[in-house]
Amino acid sequence: MATLPIDTAKFTAIICAVPPAPRVANRETGQLRVDRDTGRTVFQVGLCLMSGGGADVVNVSVVGEPSGVQLGMPVQVRDLVATPWENEGRHGIAFRASEIRPLAATATSGKGAAQ
Repeated sequence: MATLPIDTAKFTAIICAVPPAPRVANRETGQLRVDRDTGRTVFQVGLCLMSGGGADVVNVSVVGEPSGVQLGMPVQVRDLVATPWENEGRHGIAFRASEIRPLAATATSGKGAAQ
């Protein structure tokens, strides 16, 4: 399926709604999901994407633990993409980013999500 890039500059703010946690690949064994290319652990972060008068919370996967990202913190997201998926009658959208990091206080100029 197609990977759809998302322009994060269009959001008025992106806030960490759920702190980073390693993704589990096998719930029975507790084995963590790892990136095929790097072998690093894949983390999931719940992000609140705000635009105009609305907001949505989406789970975003990122390779490696996002350093310094905490609950309620404005963040910067690099290379955010959405990938529609379907498997055995189930379907949804998976979100992935190359990097999620705290938004520097000096970089906030009314656009909390500028990238």
